[in-house]
Amino acid sequence: VIKIRARAGNASLEEIVMAVRTRQDYFNVDTRIDTSQIVPCSKLVSNITGFPVQPNKAIVGANGFSHEAGIHQDGVIKARETYEIMRAQDVGWDTNKLVLGKHSGRAALKQRLEALGAQFSSAGDLNETFERFKVLADKKHEIYDEDLIALMTAAGNESEDERIQLIGVKVMSEMGVSPEASVSLNIDGETQHARARGDGPVDATFKAIESLVNSGATLKLYSVNAITSGTDSQGEVTTRLAKDQRIVNGLGADTDILVASAKSYVNALNKLLQGNDRPHPQLSTV
Repeated sequence: VIKIRARAGNASLEEIVMAVRTRQDYFNVDTRIDTSQIVPCSKLVSNITGFPVQPNKAIVGANGFSHEAGIHQDGVIKARETYEIMRAQDVGWDTNKLVLGKHSGRAALKQRLEALGAQFSSAGDLNETFERFKVLADKKHEIYDEDLIALMTAAGNESEDERIQLIGVKVMSEMGVSPEASVSLNIDGETQHARARGDGPVDATFKAIESLVNSGATLKLYSVNAITSGTDSQGEVTTRLAKDQRIVNGLGADTDILVASAKSYVNALNKLLQGNDRPHPQLSTV
């Protein structure tokens, strides 16, 4: 999915599935795969791994069913089959997106999240999600499906027994001067503060966090992906930390990329401290 696989010449799963489905009369094969879940699945994998889906990727890319040239647009309008041998809806693209905002209620949010595959075990879960949604809606004018997926993914990565909680982060940066970050963390019920300078605002933020936690972990990956377009888009950050033959991924999303980075780093640290992840096979000793 989304080209995450061993580099052994393996073809993309979504491309093979849709090729067989489109030419089923020729291949006489039925994969029995619900193709409407292909795009949601690719978005989920992208959110978990931190690897964005390339815009021009066939089928699951944002531009997979886009047409800019006038002759193409005219052809699709008159006869879709001219340039599209499959429908966007068949792979899970929603052509009737409901855009939410700060005035949207619980019912609209619940309907949209359930359409995206979310399930709520209780009214309390919905209320908690709605409060997160309202916080985001105060920062963004329009909330898209991608924002909701990131919201649910971040919530799913949190645990009630997290030892570290991010309270606040403040960064000062100007040309010619090393940025300085101030962070406030709740560690085992105690609020602590720290400052640090670094080679950039993100580096300063991570150093300030480490000065309080002293995890000794090594940063293996720092990845930033804009969830939607526009200057008010959420930034989704993935950090990968390694320590004692274990590797964990942290996720964080926010309209402030530095806050998202801090959230992601703290999320990864909590996973290291919980010690529930299996050792990474590539770091195991022989």
